[in-house]
Amino acid sequence: MNYNKKTVKDIDVKGKKVLLRCDFNVPQDKKTGEITDDKRIVSALPTIRYLLDQGAAVIACSHLGKPEPNFEKWAKKQAEKGKDPAELTEEKWRKSLDALRMEPVAQRLSQLLGREVILTADVVGPDAQAKAAALKPGELMLLQNTRFEKGETKNDPATAKALADLAGNDGVYVSDAFGAVHRAHASTAGVAAYLPAVSGFLIQKELEVIGGALAAPKRPLVAILGGAKVSSKIGVINNLLEIADTIIIGGGMSYTFSAAQGGKVGNSLLEADWQDYANDMVKKAAQKGVKLLLPVDTVCGDKFDANAQRCTVKAGEIPDGWEGMDIGPETVKLYCDAVKDAGTVIWNGPMGVFEFPAFAVGTEAIAKALSETDAITIIGGGDSAAAVQQLGYADKMTHISTGGGASLEFMEGKELPGVACLLDA
Repeated sequence: MNYNKKTVKDIDVKGKKVLLRCDFNVPQDKKTGEITDDKRIVSALPTIRYLLDQGAAVIACSHLGKPEPNFEKWAKKQAEKGKDPAELTEEKWRKSLDALRMEPVAQRLSQLLGREVILTADVVGPDAQAKAAALKPGELMLLQNTRFEKGETKNDPATAKALADLAGNDGVYVSDAFGAVHRAHASTAGVAAYLPAVSGFLIQKELEVIGGALAAPKRPLVAILGGAKVSSKIGVINNLLEIADTIIIGGGMSYTFSAAQGGKVGNSLLEADWQDYANDMVKKAAQKGVKLLLPVDTVCGDKFDANAQRCTVKAGEIPDGWEGMDIGPETVKLYCDAVKDAGTVIWNGPMGVFEFPAFAVGTEAIAKALSETDAITIIGGGDSAAAVQQLGYADKMTHISTGGGASLEFMEGKELPGVACLLDA
């Protein structure tokens, strides 16, 4: 995939209407609807400010949550979850949509920018059309939740065309929603068939930093992979075996490797069907001269609980009834030593159950080691980004990706539809 894409700085937006795809899919308090973390909104501000300063009229759009815009499909999904079909009324369905309207996002965006944000009542309907037509240079409007449109997630050409039409004949499409570029939706990829498409500053940085680390890394390149499942990281491991100097395995996925080598893993997370694959990876790493590091000891709990009884054992010697919850002290030392002299470190997935303080030791040690190295340090979104932020090391990292699924697919070497559709530089 070509990572070298045109950006907002490569085009003239003065007096033009710009359809700007952001990632405003922010967490909210279930009861009040209040936004509990506005990082995604804040990260879109540089592109928004730039476009407004350049005299563009900005039509921002984003999805929020997973609304089901079709009543029959919604009722079917709820019934499958065991809800009483008699209670699945149109009124309840509408309430489920109302909970995911963009009002809280518009309010927070307005506070952060210190200016009015015009909010539409629909996505591509009469209200959005009228407000887009009246929008003047230097003004900002926000469309209603793009997933309220049935054609959005299907990348329906009619929906994409309707979105593009809001920007008019000489409009421009700017993509700045890295967290959504791995999905081929109408607002992330389809619109590029109807408008010249370029990246915003957020996507530009992701492409430069992660793309650069994959294409021409400062060596040695050390990849740290954690998280629950081997199956979700297969593509990443395969791709990294071609380019990394060292691959470090931790988290729940390490127990599948341990079991594959004949170890006892007790009640630990285990993907029994992936043991042959794990052994293949070990062999492949040896053939390619890639150093593959696996845990040498494990911190276990007698149950999956923050206050579980703990014990530390050698890897592959987890007692029956216990489960691996973190890497052990010897492994911590081994892994921290491996990143000391790295040129580039890519980290995706925690080393243990970092949500429980007693089992966050391994994850925190890795975060601390990365904060002290001179290497380019890239955190690949999702749980690792949450861990680094929660543990207070975020400002010490070179780059924290804004996309969990997108950064994983990026590291797999997959083509990202929302990036492939942008104009090449």
